[in-house]
Amino acid sequence: MTPSLPTSHSPLPQTMAERILSQRGKKRVYAGELAVVEVDQMMVVDSIAQSFIERMDRDLAAVPKYPERVSIVIDHVAPASTVSVAQAQKGAREYATATGVRLFDVGRGICHQVLMEEGLARPGWIVLGSDSHSTTYGAVAAFGTGMGATDIALAAASGKTWLRVPESVKVTFTGELNAGVSAKDVALEMIRVLGADGATYMSIEMHAGDRFTRGQRMTLANLCVEAGAKVGLVVPGGEILTDYGYDVPEWVYPDEGASYVQQIEIDLGTLRPRMSAPSEVDNVHDVAELRGIKVDQVFIGTCTNGRLDDLHEAAAVLRGQRVDPGTRLLVIPASSQVMEAAMADGTLLTLIQAGAVLGTPGCGPCMGRHQGVLAPGEVCVSTSNRNFIGRMGDKDAKVYLASPAVAAATAIAGRVALPEDIQARA
Repeated sequence: MTPSLPTSHSPLPQTMAERILSQRGKKRVYAGELAVVEVDQMMVVDSIAQSFIERMDRDLAAVPKYPERVSIVIDHVAPASTVSVAQAQKGAREYATATGVRLFDVGRGICHQVLMEEGLARPGWIVLGSDSHSTTYGAVAAFGTGMGATDIALAAASGKTWLRVPESVKVTFTGELNAGVSAKDVALEMIRVLGADGATYMSIEMHAGDRFTRGQRMTLANLCVEAGAKVGLVVPGGEILTDYGYDVPEWVYPDEGASYVQQIEIDLGTLRPRMSAPSEVDNVHDVAELRGIKVDQVFIGTCTNGRLDDLHEAAAVLRGQRVDPGTRLLVIPASSQVMEAAMADGTLLTLIQAGAVLGTPGCGPCMGRHQGVLAPGEVCVSTSNRNFIGRMGDKDAKVYLASPAVAAATAIAGRVALPEDIQARA
């Protein structure tokens, strides 16, 4: 429900989304209204780059107004899998050279991870991405949201975009996580509570205090779109963001007494490891309920769980163990920086010695285009964010979503398992 408009003498308190859009649009706005805002960064992935370029050249006859605000990332099918994909990627490289926009080429990593590492998403910024999981930028209090090629092109040409100000759902986390429970489990629980369409075109505003690292906040914000959200915003707390060098302006924070369409509370201390079963992300269960399901492939990576902490989590389970002979384990770091760090500290060696197959930093098989697609009837446990029918290959394949620790334990057992199952048999 849209709140009544305030008078100049008595402004109504605002949610985090309302505050950011008001500041960036230089006009106080509330849920249901339209805001025209300056865009701080636009991200284009390789799978949509050709359409973006066509819109700019053919339809708009324009070049990016601010080239430094546009980044093209070749990550979804990297390296190229077919001649046509290679041609499209070549066109993206040529466009970047001609216009001066940034290009992150094959091997640099997944768009969301790369932009975060490069400082191209910051508190209070408006970040548009041609990928639905652009909600990830909300981890650092940026209004990150996904758009198609036409809208991204219009924003690139003008430097601005318009947005309907979203209603907000307030999610408050209380308590502390038990050992073996991760941010991925928290995110899956949040989606279970909200439902797959429970926050359609809304802002999920997450109040976590000083809990969760930047990477864990990226996992939480990333999965908000799986509840239909337009944006997922984690309220800055403690020194989490300032430790990374971010300047957090006071106007980013929500007002006390802001209006929310729904408020939920999740007690972290009650959570056990979670798993999303086929074929909807909100089909969430305790892993213990699914224990024993035979698994053909395990995939650890993606913009949800391909960071260094995630690889550490998997390596802790896999150290001194071997992947089951009937199961394939694919590990793809989220970026070149993650890969380098995991190489330097010995994590990659641990994973490879356990039987993992290492892939080029990028999206890998997440969307079923290459590097590990599934055959009919195969079952995969993935640390990714989607398990829809046909998501990772054949329509008769099945995908389960889990944390890196559960994925690693499953790879060892060859069946859905918890880390404690592996410890018990050692």
